[in-house]
Amino acid sequence: MTEPKPFVNIRNAQKSYGTLEVLKDISLQVARGEIVAIIGPSGSGKSTLLRAINDLDPLTGGEVWLEDTQINKKLPHRQYEKHINQVRQDIGMVFQHFNLFPHLSVRENVTLAPKLLKGLSDDAAEALAREQLDKVGLLDRIDYYPSRLSGGQKQRVAIARALAMKPKVMLFDEATSALDPELVEEVNLVMKKLAEEHMTMIIVTHEMGFAETVCDRVIFMDKGVVVEEGPPSKIFRNPDNERTQNFLRKHLANANR
Repeated sequence: MTEPKPFVNIRNAQKSYGTLEVLKDISLQVARGEIVAIIGPSGSGKSTLLRAINDLDPLTGGEVWLEDTQINKKLPHRQYEKHINQVRQDIGMVFQHFNLFPHLSVRENVTLAPKLLKGLSDDAAEALAREQLDKVGLLDRIDYYPSRLSGGQKQRVAIARALAMKPKVMLFDEATSALDPELVEEVNLVMKKLAEEHMTMIIVTHEMGFAETVCDRVIFMDKGVVVEEGPPSKIFRNPDNERTQNFLRKHLANANR
């Protein structure tokens, strides 16, 4: 029986800024419907790897594929712009700092891309926005502006906005790290719901409890390489690598302060 093709396939990813190597020949595959957490110390290359998936932070070397499409194709500028705009419709990304348009209402933030990029009518985009806002528990805030929302609510709107494009994969870059502790769980609950629906997700996180209980696989990165990966039970309870052990020990000590 042949192995299924990877849904997301990162091949020999390298990224340098001058002489600084941030990613050192990383190869990584994610299956359709898999939820993968990437953990590691600051500066380990986690966010750089995540941003490389949709070519927001282009690689110095290597390839990134989504199904049969190479995302980071080398193309003339105009062809590349058309290509990447098309590909990014299949990749939802949620950032640390929400990135909502402050001058637009929640409704307008969520309907803008479907109307602009997919050509949806006002009515179709409205129905889609209501569906996604209901999913994240914010339908009653549809006419609010971001200034009237809490940090957790802003992040849930950002998730609804990404989901409105009906992406094939969702990327979360430290989605809860800018939130007050009491707001973290409301965002985590939305992500747990997406996991239950088998949405393919790659999550850079410092929330070890979330990674352990929700994710199918955990990847530990340090100094631009994948040091260790495996099921959450293995990584969190019985890691093989000393660097993984030290990181988790420090993280636990900080959490208990």
